[in-house]
Amino acid sequence: MLIAANHPNAFLDAIVLATLFKQPVYSLTRGDVFINKFYSRLLHSLKMLPIYRLKEGADTIERNYSTFAACIDIFKKGGIVLIFSEGETTNDWRLRPLKKGTARLALTAWQDGIPLQVLPTGINYSTFRSFGKDIILNFGDIITKKDIRDKGFEGAAINELNDILYKRLPGLVYNKEQMENNSPSPAKKIMLFIPAVFGYLLHLPLLCIVNLLIRKKDDDMYDSIVLGLFFFFYPLYLFIIYIIIIMFAKATYGLLLLLAVPVMGWAYLQLRPLLKVQ
Repeated sequence: MLIAANHPNAFLDAIVLATLFKQPVYSLTRGDVFINKFYSRLLHSLKMLPIYRLKEGADTIERNYSTFAACIDIFKKGGIVLIFSEGETTNDWRLRPLKKGTARLALTAWQDGIPLQVLPTGINYSTFRSFGKDIILNFGDIITKKDIRDKGFEGAAINELNDILYKRLPGLVYNKEQMENNSPSPAKKIMLFIPAVFGYLLHLPLLCIVNLLIRKKDDDMYDSIVLGLFFFFYPLYLFIIYIIIIMFAKATYGLLLLLAVPVMGWAYLQLRPLLKVQ
């Protein structure tokens, strides 16, 4: 399967989609981050493959052949590859023009006799800057080789597949107003008000620290970097809270209260849309 998705939120998009499948999802990632050897080994271990763009230098484009070959090998083994069909990430609720990489990869697989399925996917976020967000994933109708009238490889066939994909994606990609209309009902969330208040207050110091560590808040990578920092710092933060609790209570009570902290944070995230916090 080739997952053809929009790309509104950097590597967070790949992380969200990878959680849905039992088998590994290999994602095509901007090639310039693979220049460092250490980062390259790390990213490859995370099932990320480099894809180079013209703006990164004409001499790098030829490296895409080896990446495409690796994708074809994955398809032959029944694997899944994720490609962001817009070609680059931008914090935007609108669908942008599609690059030709998706069509070229799919057509190459079909020429090799691989029964590849292309899955149009819309990734939607309620916000790109605030702590806590709703994410809605929409999946469209599968595209197969039978949907392509032109059986060639270049030109017409690429444009035809791109047109089909572009017509199916808009219904899967929501604008900001549509995301706001998907907020949960007040009746189900109002009972969470008190734990939500404590959840907000308990997590606010960590959020402030993370924001101080990120200088360029207007960068399209902001949301993904926040997630990465929380991934590493949150366990340490909970441990500090536990130490503070057991200074004033028994260890058993401290453990119970510690377990309640993430639950109270979850309560705030459920209540947050009703408060219209941006």
